Order: sequence, then structure tokens, then C-alpha cells
Amino acid sequence: MFSMRCVVRLFAVALGGALLGACAQSSVVTRHSEFVGASRHASLPMRRHVASVKKHTPFAAKKNAGGTQVASQGVASFYTEGTETASGEKFDTHELTAAHPTLPFGTKLRVTNTATGRSVTVRVNDRGPYVHGRVVDVSYSAANALGMVNKGVANVKLDVVQ
Repeated sequence: MFSMRCVVRLFAVALGGALLGACAQSSVVTRHSEFVGASRHASLPMRRHVASVKKHTPFAAKKNAGGTQVASQGVASFYTEGTETASGEKFDTHELTAAHPTLPFGTKLRVTNTATGRSVTVRVNDRGPYVHGRVVDVSYSAANALGMVNKGVANVKLDVVQ
């Protein structure tokens, strides 16, 4: 027969397992997120959001014909607000700068608008973008050079220059 000590141990183990099971059920990841932000500085609602999966290759191993490393392709946006960048510099919308989620600060990046063929070289000095599906945020001056100011976004190709 079970002694009282065995019953208490069994109860403690069952309770611990139930608590761990409840913790595992508290966050559910879905493939389609409802998160859509207006800008990189927009306030997020107090609801919990999960990121959805997107195919994005930060660096490809291959080199293109010009000898530069292909970073990625995707959607670019631009921003005009902010006082200080993640690198600690003062944000200046008139400089050719960009925000990228992973490239080191100071990296020179050639951003090419795939629709028009226009390109500009920017220096990474900030982190972002914080909007799902975007690969880079550029300053207003860079966006103007790319011809994307009116649309607000553009499909781009990114190449690491230096």
C-alpha cells in the first residue's frame, strides 16, 4: 500500500507537471501576425504580438560580378523622425544613412531600387526597420535619391560595399 509520504510525493510531481504544462501553453506562435505598424517610431498597442516567418537572407555567401557581397532583397522604407540613432549619433535626415537589423554600424550599403535601377550608397548607423516585411529603413535624402518618397516604400536590392 501507499504510504502518506508516497501520496504527497506523487501529488507534488503531478502539481509540478501541471504548472509546467500551463507555462508551455501561455505563448502561442502563429504563422500570420496581425502586427502592422505605421512607422518605426509608432506606439504599439498593449496587446501581445508575435512575428510571422519571412524568408530573409541577411548575407549570401556568393559574390556578384562587382566583387561586393549580396546582403538581401526586400522592401525598403524611409524615416524622417528621431533624435538619436542606435549608434549614438544624432539623426540627420539630410545624410545618406540607413537602419538595418543586423549589419554592423559603419557598414557601407548600396541600396538599389529594383523598379527604377536607381541606387545610392548609405552608411548603417541605426537599427530597424521595425515593420514586418521590411529589410532596411533609409533616411529621407537616400529615399529621395532612390525615387521612393512619393510611394513611401520600394523593392530594393542591398549590396554590402565596405
